[in-house]
Amino acid sequence: MNFKRKLLAAALPFAFCLSGTAHALDIKFAEIHPAGYPTVAAEENMGKKLAAADSDITFKMFAGGVLGSEKEVVEQVQIGAIQMTRVSLGIVGPVVPDVNVFNMPFVFRDQAHMRKVIDGEIGQEILDKITNSEFNLVALAWMDGGTRNLYTKEPVRKIEDLHGKKVRVMGNPLFIDMMNAMGGNGVAMDTGEIFSALQTGVIDGAENNPPTMLEHNHYQNAKYYTLTGHLILPEPVVMSKETWNELTPKQQELVKKFAKEAQLEERQLWDAKVAASEEKLKAAGVEFISVDKKPFFDATAPVREKYGAQYADLMKRIAAVQ
Repeated sequence: MNFKRKLLAAALPFAFCLSGTAHALDIKFAEIHPAGYPTVAAEENMGKKLAAADSDITFKMFAGGVLGSEKEVVEQVQIGAIQMTRVSLGIVGPVVPDVNVFNMPFVFRDQAHMRKVIDGEIGQEILDKITNSEFNLVALAWMDGGTRNLYTKEPVRKIEDLHGKKVRVMGNPLFIDMMNAMGGNGVAMDTGEIFSALQTGVIDGAENNPPTMLEHNHYQNAKYYTLTGHLILPEPVVMSKETWNELTPKQQELVKKFAKEAQLEERQLWDAKVAASEEKLKAAGVEFISVDKKPFFDATAPVREKYGAQYADLMKRIAAVQ
């Protein structure tokens, strides 16, 4: 509750400068990714369908973080100053702990398994938990945030090769422990610092998906991409509960329908972007390395036990999805 109050309080100054007219059906969607990115393109198409299906709804995409950081945007969505956004699970986790199950290393066997889970009853249950929480958001659909693998200056062909290497991870104790468990040395830093840290040897590598490695030019200093698939992170699309409650039942159904269509459309765009990024990386001299994932999976078992104890049943259900 305190977390929510803090977010709401922080957001109040934004309410008046961003809300414009109080008409609930002027939907502003904020994205930190740039125009043309798979999530942005799918969300824009969702908005076009909404506006075409209901003349009372207008939709405008604000891409590239122009309305603020992810945290700032969530605060504004909570009070209805911005109507919709896509949010990473790290922001939702403190309020809705069950979403953290998706942050566990190797909780998904592969991308196809992750998609089966988010398309099925477990995916809907977690969306409902976000909606029914104190967060003041309605969770509508999942975007595929990509499969994260290792990229390093020296090749990692087996888990022993990772030993002692300083690898950048997202700033979450879970991810630091994950990298340390695999034998590396997890270093938390902002995305913007990675390029120079690789260049100067502050870190030996990082972990992310191929489009990020390409677009941030990390491949210039890290030429080996090891397909560990240790994290596969879905991200929810959410609407302000304030806005949702002002929609008619028919409008709510339209929003749900087109959000689910965007969930399926985004992954086609994502797969095409990953394939194109991989081709460009290979052309730039990056070697893609397939590895036996079992040693990495086994090494991270203590991390799943430490952080996943409260989600043990849910993790069993995820593992059972075929």
